Amino acid sequence: MDEERGAPLPELNREEILRYSRHLILPEVGIGGQKKLKKSKVLLIGAGGLGSPAGLYLAAAGVGAIGFVDYDRVESSNLQRQILHGTTDVGRLKTASARDAVLRINPNVRVSVFDLRLSSANALEILEPFDVIVDGSDNFATRYLINDACALLGKPDVYGAVYRFTGQAAVFDARRGACLRCLMPEAPAPEEALNCGDGGVLGVLPCIVGGIQAAETIKLILGAPSTLINRYLTFDAWTMRFHTFALDKKASCPLCGDHPEIKEPVDYERFCGISGKREEDAACGQITPARLKNLLDAGVDIQIIDVRFPEELKISALPGSISIPLEKLGESMGLLDPARDAVLVCKKGEKSLTAAFLLREEGYRGRLLNLKGGLNAWAEEVDPSLPVY
Repeated sequence: MDEERGAPLPELNREEILRYSRHLILPEVGIGGQKKLKKSKVLLIGAGGLGSPAGLYLAAAGVGAIGFVDYDRVESSNLQRQILHGTTDVGRLKTASARDAVLRINPNVRVSVFDLRLSSANALEILEPFDVIVDGSDNFATRYLINDACALLGKPDVYGAVYRFTGQAAVFDARRGACLRCLMPEAPAPEEALNCGDGGVLGVLPCIVGGIQAAETIKLILGAPSTLINRYLTFDAWTMRFHTFALDKKASCPLCGDHPEIKEPVDYERFCGISGKREEDAACGQITPARLKNLLDAGVDIQIIDVRFPEELKISALPGSISIPLEKLGESMGLLDPARDAVLVCKKGEKSLTAAFLLREEGYRGRLLNLKGGLNAWAEEVDPSLPVY
């Protein structure tokens, strides 16, 4: 990669020769390959479930410079799978915790952090200095942004995704093959694009997929002849089955096809069906936990519609609520009185907002209110006996 640019490769010192000795005796890596790794720069978008194993293994492998982009802080619910972070890191910026973890593994790595949300305004500038981009994001707006920025900059996008028991991985490189838009020209509808915070995830799954991403990143740096370019890998941890599908570069792709239309990052949230004014668009107001409690104590006639998975009801639930998972709202309208006012409930107040769109599309006429902060906020502000999860 660097030899192609004419940049000299760095030498390995005695400590590095010992540290990476198991690489050096592999013919596919050797001294030359390890020098390529030392010279390389990899950016991880997300320091969570996928960024954790990918970041640790890339550091251990001797990647010379690693960057992390993340604006979130460590929460207790992250610790089940995000192995960059420990109990004492709760409340810290994920990027700070990630930097410390990487340097514990390998103090030779140069770590840079970006404590911000990746956006169309900053993506090109942030990604440009790095050789390989690893997508550890958890939403389609960011995935399309990463894909498009990589294509515009001529960089490989090492893609990964996890949900419940299933994982996916691919390498999108518009210079040599298909991009994400070739695979999915249209973003899935918001109700279909759930993340692990909504549906859960087996704790070890991100480690497996993130490890695959790390392996593909190393192979790209080494110039290996076989990678996941033009291939899409899926994995089911419950049945322990892998499948790989061929991908085709689409001549009609608006990003990397014969007549590209996308010349700069676009409004990805709008492309993915996410509006910045979702309450107004859906005619759905917000209601605080305290206000809802007052209404319930006063005996106000109102439906409470819980759109979480049935398993979540065993953790916490509001008395008298009607349970209809988001994915079944359309087929379950007969269980509701569309003329009554309703409060929509989920874990954090995000999934329930999507439910408001669906109910309006199905002809719901009553007033819709979204429980602000969801049941977690109810537990913190109204009923501490309920667990936060």
